Amino acid sequence: MSLKLTSHEIRQRFLSFFQNQGHAVIPSASLVPENDPSVLFNTAGMQPLVPYLLGEKHPEGKRLVNLQKCVRTVDIEEVGDSRHLTFFEMMGNWSLGDYFKKEAIEWSFDLLTNVEYGFGLDPERLYITCYKGDDAVPQDTETADIWKAIFEKHNVKGERIYFLDASANWWPAVKKDVDGWSGPTGPCTEMFYDVTGTLNKGLTLDQYTEADDKGQVVEIWNDVFMEYKKQDGKIVGKLDSKNVDTGSGFERVCMMVQGVPSVYDTDVFLPILEKIDSLRTTRDNISSEEVQKSSRIVADHIRTAVMLLADGVIPSNTDQGYILRRLLRRALRHADILSLPENSLFALADVITDNYKDVYEEVGKQKETIKVSISGEEKKFRKALTQGLKEFNKIAEQTKAANSTELSTEKVFTLFESFGFPIELVEELAKEQQFTINKEAFDVMFKEHQEKSRSGSDKKFKGGLAGDGVIETRYHTATHLLHQALRMVLGDHVSQKGSNITTERLRFDFTHPAKMTDEEKKKVEEIVNEQIRLALPVHMVVLPRESAEQTGALHFFGDKYGDQVQVYYIGYNMEQAFSKEFCGGPHVQNTNELGKFTIQKEEAVSQGVRRIKATLSS
Repeated sequence: MSLKLTSHEIRQRFLSFFQNQGHAVIPSASLVPENDPSVLFNTAGMQPLVPYLLGEKHPEGKRLVNLQKCVRTVDIEEVGDSRHLTFFEMMGNWSLGDYFKKEAIEWSFDLLTNVEYGFGLDPERLYITCYKGDDAVPQDTETADIWKAIFEKHNVKGERIYFLDASANWWPAVKKDVDGWSGPTGPCTEMFYDVTGTLNKGLTLDQYTEADDKGQVVEIWNDVFMEYKKQDGKIVGKLDSKNVDTGSGFERVCMMVQGVPSVYDTDVFLPILEKIDSLRTTRDNISSEEVQKSSRIVADHIRTAVMLLADGVIPSNTDQGYILRRLLRRALRHADILSLPENSLFALADVITDNYKDVYEEVGKQKETIKVSISGEEKKFRKALTQGLKEFNKIAEQTKAANSTELSTEKVFTLFESFGFPIELVEELAKEQQFTINKEAFDVMFKEHQEKSRSGSDKKFKGGLAGDGVIETRYHTATHLLHQALRMVLGDHVSQKGSNITTERLRFDFTHPAKMTDEEKKKVEEIVNEQIRLALPVHMVVLPRESAEQTGALHFFGDKYGDQVQVYYIGYNMEQAFSKEFCGGPHVQNTNELGKFTIQKEEAVSQGVRRIKATLSS
C-alpha cells in the first residue's frame, strides 16, 4: 500500500534522502537555458549541468541533488491524458566523478520503496530494464546483477529484469557537434511501476512489453551511467571520470505514490481543477469527457504560463514568448469551451502562485506581474479573435465563391500565425459552416514553420549565452558593461529581464518605465566604451552566497542560488570593480578584447520593460 504523502512531502523526502547521502541541494535553473542553443527551454534536469558533466568543477562539489523546472511542448496535443504535461519538475541526483552504479541503483530502490523515509512504493510492482549491448558496448550485466542482488535481499520474486536495445536504454551524448554526437554517453537502467496493481508478480519480456504499450507500467526513475566518450557520433573509449545522472518526473511520482490514475488527480492539480469547476457558468453544454479534457488543458497551460512568466518570459511572436502566447491562447480557447467567465485565467494564476511561492521564490515575487501579463494577453487575444473572425468569414465567402467546401490550407495557416487562432477554433468554425480543413496539409505547413523557427533559433543564444565561441563570449561580457552603464544613467531601478546573443549582436531587456532619450543612449555608449578603453581585467571568484551578496554583486532572476556562487567582476579588485554579477560565464579576460560598442536600437518590449540591441566592431 502506497503512503498517502502530499506533493510537498514527496519533494522534501526526495531532497532529504540525498542530503543524507552527502549531496548538496542546488537550486533549479531558470526555464530559459543559458548555455544550450538547441532548445528554447530547459527540457531535462541535466541540461543546466552539462558543463559539469563535461568536466568543469561544480562549486557545490561532486554530489548534487535538485528539482529542475522543465518545459516540453512536443507532446502538446497529448496534454489532457493521464500523464502528459507541458511544465514538469524533474527530480535528479548527480555524481560528478564520485559514486557509480552500485550506490546509484541501491539508493534509487531504497528511496522508492522505504516506508520510513522514502516513497513507500511496493517493490513487487517494480520492473527494470537494462542495456542489452551491441558491437561497440557489451551487455550491461553489472547493472542487472546489482538489481538481482537487491531483489533477492528483499525477497522480491519473479522475472522483472529485461535487456533492451539502445532506443530504450542508452542515454545520448550531451553535446552535439556538426559531424555527429560528441561527449559523455552511456547505458541507463530504467525503473517502471505497475500503476494498476493487478499485474502478475513477475512478467515475461513479451508480457512486460504489452503492459508498457498499454500504460499499465509507467517509468518512474532512470539512472544514466556516463562512462563512455563519443566523438563524431562514434564511441572512442571510456571517460577518465565517470558520472551518474538520474532523473524522475515529480508529477508522475506523485501520481504513483498517491495511488491515483493520472497526474491530474494528484494534489498538484486538484486545487486548480476545483477552481476551474467553481468558475463554470454553464454545465450542460458539453460532455463530461470534454469537460475533463478542456479542464486539464487549462490547468496545465496556465501552470506552465505562470512558471514561464516568473522566469521573465514575455508573450511575443518569437522564441520563448511565442510558446507562452500559444499556451495562454490555447488555455483561453478551452476556458471558453468550459464557459468560464472572462479573466478566469487571472483567478487561476492566484491558485498556482500560492501553491508554488514557497517552492520557487521567483513565483511569489512575480505574482502581481504574472497576473497583469495574463490579463493583458487575454485582452489582446479577445481583440485578435474579433479581427480573426472577420478574416475567417472573408475566407469562407471566397471558398463558397470558388464552389469549394475545403478551406485553403495557406489561409487557415494565416489565421493561426497572424491572428493567433488555435487550429481547434478554426476546425470548429469550419464545421459550423460545413467546410472541411486538410489537417494533414496544415500539420505539414506547421512543421515546416517550426523547422524554420528552430533553424533560426539555432543561430541565437536563448536567455543569454549558449556557446563559448570568441564572438559570443565578447558579447556576453559586453552585456555586463551595458547593465551597469544603464544603472548609472537611468537609475538603480534598472534590472535585467533577459538577454539574447547572436554572432552579430547582443539583445538586452531591462526594467525602465520610459523610452530612453538620445542623450541617455549616447551617455550609456560612452560609459561602456570608456571601460573598454581602460582595458579592465575580468575576474571570477566562487563565494558563499551570503558573502557574494554582501559584495553588492547584482542578481535579479529570483533564483534560489546554492550555497556557493560564481561572481564575475570587471576591474582590478572586487571593492572598486565597475561591474559585478552572479553569472555562469564565460567571459573575456580583458575588456580591451571587445572593440567598439554601439547601440543600434532601443525599443519597448512590454509595459515597464525596454530592449536594447547593440553591436561590437573592431
